[in-house]
Amino acid sequence: MPLHIICCIKQVPDTAQVKIDPDTNTLVRTGVESICNPYDVVAVAAAVQLVGKHGGKVTVISMGPSQAEAALRECLAQGAQEAVLLSDRSFAGADTLATSYVLSQAIRKIAANEPVDLIICGKQAIDGDTAQTGPGIAARLGYDHFTYVSQIFEVKPDEKTIIVIREVEGGRVTVTGYLPALLTAELDLAVPRYASLPEFIRSLRQGIKTWQAADIGVEPERAGLKGSPTWVKEIFTPPVRKGGPVFDFSRDGEKAVDEFVDQFVVHEAGRIAAILSVKA
Repeated sequence: MPLHIICCIKQVPDTAQVKIDPDTNTLVRTGVESICNPYDVVAVAAAVQLVGKHGGKVTVISMGPSQAEAALRECLAQGAQEAVLLSDRSFAGADTLATSYVLSQAIRKIAANEPVDLIICGKQAIDGDTAQTGPGIAARLGYDHFTYVSQIFEVKPDEKTIIVIREVEGGRVTVTGYLPALLTAELDLAVPRYASLPEFIRSLRQGIKTWQAADIGVEPERAGLKGSPTWVKEIFTPPVRKGGPVFDFSRDGEKAVDEFVDQFVVHEAGRIAAILSVKA
């Protein structure tokens, strides 16, 4: 039985280039390249692999301005078959609550015509790091959901079951659930592949559907800033940390060892004294 998988993706600024304006405490986006969220790229790769094994279709959707079309085309080049852009002025300024609402409305519209078996999202977006949007979508749709998935162990479309391995604090757990379900992907869930030339050409030529709020039945007061109860109190640049002691073994190894031992003994003596004072 073929699978219909939806991947929710986001175009984000390349955080390696992002800086914070010290005067306004806001992100400096000028000249910063936009990329497809790395966790979402992995999610698409995992979806394409599953469809390659079981047959079916991968649909990618993204909420954002028109420039987010570039991220969707990147996913088409990776092997997704269809792309949908959710773009409306009323979506601007959305937090994870409003974002999950808009995405879930779009998924409902898609599922009305083509039932959805699985949704795969990146674990988190690198510009926000909240890891809330995926679970929020699952809660709205009533799907089983599995976060921090590092391996899809088995999918049985005919039996509507899925077995995944999740990363948890201190180890891993294997979990069985039912389809339809939603997964959030760790970076090691799949390895994105290079697009072939035919796929790349197809991604450039293929039409991308654009839906606005009215197309997916979005209530204006639940989208964008109006539907976002989250507010940011402060953004700041963390103070620069001073480097630790440096021991140069290239010039005089014995001296470097002696200096290291001296520093270690002094450091540990201070810690021991602090512990003893607390116990006393």
